[in-house]
Amino acid sequence: MGPLLTALIGPLGSAVGTIIDRVIPDKNAAEKAKQELQTELLRSAVQGELAQLEINKIEAANPSAFVSGWRPFIGWVCASAMAFQYIVAPMGVWTASFFMDNVPVPPSLDDVLMELLFGMLGLGTMRTVEKIKGVARQ
Repeated sequence: MGPLLTALIGPLGSAVGTIIDRVIPDKNAAEKAKQELQTELLRSAVQGELAQLEINKIEAANPSAFVSGWRPFIGWVCASAMAFQYIVAPMGVWTASFFMDNVPVPPSLDDVLMELLFGMLGLGTMRTVEKIKGVARQ
């Protein structure tokens, strides 16, 4: 069975390959069936991505900030979380330590904050590329 089938449908890929091998005894026909399944899965995945891209275009074109403004909002939330985690909280604890003996430690956002940051920076990079190519919306 091909690695594409396993990658597309995960752990079920090897089971599907085994079932195809048992149902279709001819090796050439079984390989052809697996290739057709891989092609159809890939076609479905691409169609799903294209549909999502179309929805994203429609959302971005909407003049309402509640519809088209969610991406900038997520960016500001990420920036605020970074500022809190690495500037506000440490400075607040440091300042409070001058006035109190036992300063409570604020909650940490560090567990998933870096994942969110890297994801946002990746999207920001794509936006920068759009601006450089001149296809960005004004």
